[in-house]
Amino acid sequence: MTNRLHVASSPYLRAAAEQAVDWYPWGEEAFARARAEDRPILLDIGAVWCHWCHVIDRESYDNPEIAALINAHFVPVKVDRDERPDVDVRYQQAVGAISGQGGWPLTAFLTPDGRMFFGGTYFPPDGAMGRPGFKQVLGAVAEFYRTKRDQAHGYAKELHETLQRLGDARSSDDTLRPAMVDGVAEAIAQAFDSRNGGFGGAPKFPHAGAIELLLRRYDRTRDPGTLLIVTRTLEQMARGGVYDQLGGGFHRYSVDASWTVPHFEKMLYDNAELLRNFAHAYQATGNEALARTARGIVAYVTATLADPTAGGFYASQDADISLHDDGDYYTWTRDEAAAVLPADEFEVARLAYHLDGQGEMHHDPRRHVLFVAADADAIAATVGRPPADVARLLDRAAARLRDARARRPAPFVDPTIYAGWNGMMISAFLEAARALGDGAARDVALRALERVVREAHDPDRGFRHVAGAAAGTGLLDDQVQMTRALLDAFEHTGRPCYLRLAEETASYLLAVFATPAGAFYDAVAGASEAPGLRVPYVPVQDTPTPAGNAVAVLVLDRLFAITGNGRYRDAAERALRACAPAAVEHGLFAATLAYALDVHLDPPLHVVVVGPADDPRVQALHAAALTAYRPAAIVHRFDPGAAAGAMPEAAAASGAAAGRSPRAYVCSASACAPPAADPEALSATIRTFGREVAA
Repeated sequence: MTNRLHVASSPYLRAAAEQAVDWYPWGEEAFARARAEDRPILLDIGAVWCHWCHVIDRESYDNPEIAALINAHFVPVKVDRDERPDVDVRYQQAVGAISGQGGWPLTAFLTPDGRMFFGGTYFPPDGAMGRPGFKQVLGAVAEFYRTKRDQAHGYAKELHETLQRLGDARSSDDTLRPAMVDGVAEAIAQAFDSRNGGFGGAPKFPHAGAIELLLRRYDRTRDPGTLLIVTRTLEQMARGGVYDQLGGGFHRYSVDASWTVPHFEKMLYDNAELLRNFAHAYQATGNEALARTARGIVAYVTATLADPTAGGFYASQDADISLHDDGDYYTWTRDEAAAVLPADEFEVARLAYHLDGQGEMHHDPRRHVLFVAADADAIAATVGRPPADVARLLDRAAARLRDARARRPAPFVDPTIYAGWNGMMISAFLEAARALGDGAARDVALRALERVVREAHDPDRGFRHVAGAAAGTGLLDDQVQMTRALLDAFEHTGRPCYLRLAEETASYLLAVFATPAGAFYDAVAGASEAPGLRVPYVPVQDTPTPAGNAVAVLVLDRLFAITGNGRYRDAAERALRACAPAAVEHGLFAATLAYALDVHLDPPLHVVVVGPADDPRVQALHAAALTAYRPAAIVHRFDPGAAAGAMPEAAAASGAAAGRSPRAYVCSASACAPPAADPEALSATIRTFGREVAA
């Protein structure tokens, strides 16, 4: 027996195709039935990578008794939150408004018109952990709707009206000023965990936008306290179990404050933003440990999440192998490690990864999460070996453990190519190519870009959310993240086609996503409104992907710098006026918006390399411009003999002439440096121009 989900494109939905629950995918068919029969809708929102989604599937939706109860009283609808983030965010807000928390699985009860009157997250089948049992909840909700239908509709209407009021943006007359950015930076500093790194306590998530904002401030101020927040956070994350010590890449978050025990799913978007953090922090500090972690992310993504045939990046890797384990693929018992390693390698690995005593996994205390408990120098003092010998033994031990783990069944990889998440990783790979001199990462990124453009782009409708989909409308994140990736590709290659497509996408963004106040909705008007919860949503917080409005401002300001077209800067200004004054009150969660505001108020350097594209001197200057670190600097290669349009303003302002030998021109918003013909001199100018303290 199969239900309607067996033909779904989503792996998460297809996994429920053989459940006895009479599931519908999100769509008008389910809502039409609910209206015709006046039944409430049971909405389940989850994801293929979500551990507790697997748990509720096993405990409840695979249970024939619970399935029969659902089928008798509800119209059940299942949604993949990765496939429909626009649906997810609205019901997360609704559940959060009545329960104070959200997450996955999200369990919501709706009126037939899609408005929520009750909801929560995970419910055990029977009462446990202070939560009512799912059977009890289903019975009570069904009875409530049957006997107090008007009251249920009244609750739903009231909640809907509240979310409607809160969901839109309003233009502000407040002056955009640096103090707004300062306030966010101060809130980030106050949330800093000086012992463990990161922000706040358990559970602890990465906050990549905060790291980028602090790196930009450090570049300007050279404040050691600001840099300490960055380095302590990244170093502690890289030493923790939240980083896969054998395979590279980061798990989604840590259940504790010390980054030790993760939720083991690996998300494309997390690894994209963390790769950006580690690459930039390495450029700012020269700390080789940060570069090693960046290379580890690149290696993991290339090996596991990059499509080797067609290009592009897969969405995620699951936490678990089956419904009955919790990260067992990634964890080790002492005996498992001892069986794989020679005695001398086990001796140092035991100390490095803390394989003694009770493990960290509650479901099986024998199992240890691998984290760096001791460095080679400390281990050397303990075992009486030279540190170099210990380091070699650790490298060999890690390789043996990695090879042994590769023989285990690996967690499922979701092969969906989401445009927005691919844009994030394409951009991050290109940043890693700049920071690490990694030409292979550049090639993987450009290949992914070509696939997404080929399979997800429509000249009249921008980027679809899913590459290869026959239909569907893209979301704000798809447009702005792919525009960012296109601009990065333009900087790396100088190919005008990337800039043209970025401008086309920006025009689509301004035409169909803009609110009356000048901010941007998360979805095209009408695309997410029916059926379901009809409320607007203007994304200004990092959740954890960067806020869509923040990235929109960044790409619009960047387009203005490259093209000189004032409509882009005007649009960025309007969006900031509509979002920033209220959003900066969110502090840590408004970090990317604060970063965008900072870039808007203090525009980055614009570096223009002028000369024939095939001239080795131009290529050397271009390479130097790409690799020199200055946060948000724009690199523009201009060939006067081949390019259409006028010479970029930054070069023209410095007196560039088409007939001169190759030169690079570096300008801030208010001044230009003398032209540079030497790559080393250009690198030094980029790092120091306009800074009172040289880098």
